[in-house]
Amino acid sequence: MTRRIALVIQYDGSSFRGWQNQKDTKTVQGTLEEKITDLDPKRPIKVIAAGRTDSGVHASGQVVHFDCSGPIPIHKWASALNGRLPPSIKVLEAVSVPSEWHACYSAKYRRYRYSIFNGSSPNLFLQNISWHKYRLSLDVNLMRTALNDLLGLHDFAAFQKAGSNRSNSMTTVQDVSILRHGDIVTVEIQASGFLYGMVRLLMGQLVAVGEKRLSLEKFKYRWRQGLRSEVKEAAPPHGLCLIRVGYEKEIFSKEKSFDTFPSFSLPIFESAKNTKNKKDL
Repeated sequence: MTRRIALVIQYDGSSFRGWQNQKDTKTVQGTLEEKITDLDPKRPIKVIAAGRTDSGVHASGQVVHFDCSGPIPIHKWASALNGRLPPSIKVLEAVSVPSEWHACYSAKYRRYRYSIFNGSSPNLFLQNISWHKYRLSLDVNLMRTALNDLLGLHDFAAFQKAGSNRSNSMTTVQDVSILRHGDIVTVEIQASGFLYGMVRLLMGQLVAVGEKRLSLEKFKYRWRQGLRSEVKEAAPPHGLCLIRVGYEKEIFSKEKSFDTFPSFSLPIFESAKNTKNKKDL
């Protein structure tokens, strides 16, 4: 008897050549399928993801599903897989879902976070999960204005890499936010779906706005007119993380699926130092 199982997983994208299976290279999908097949070898296993992340892109709340026929109880799947997977992939939770449920097609939204380290000196502990932009201080207010203009259903052809198999470049941006915590700037974008390379191309333009190398008017004109040829800067993949996938009926516990990517707030360290100095006085 076949069962459909859904997992919410984390992975360090720097260890893989993206999500999707590729010949003779290490991918998240290939690694998962290999380890699941070890546990349920009766049939070929194919793992379907809510979003196909590019090479180097991380995920803290990726959702996948697969069909199996083995006897392993549902509550044992997470620990069984974590004992076999490399340290760069972790299963947070496993649940049973109906046969018609689909990790990709049942999803109502995907939410990505892009992290920028805007400090003047490098930080070893942030270098693999953020884009270090140190020459100029980013104007977050300008970036917020540019972001807000993206809300709604639009044609985002200007932010689509070549090689996409989508029939059109329309999608609905449901929510955007940008926050600065000291030297850390985080941008979050939630949409019904994302075009191939969309967030990284968008972030390249958004940072140019924040550095005042690109005006708000030019930013808007480029994407509204679909001028892909003028969008030449793409943000590096390691600053990007898929943090959440939403469904009409949530199937995972909130603490395992809502937002498990760590938040960094550098003023905390400064505050702790100031408190210590005051005590010394």
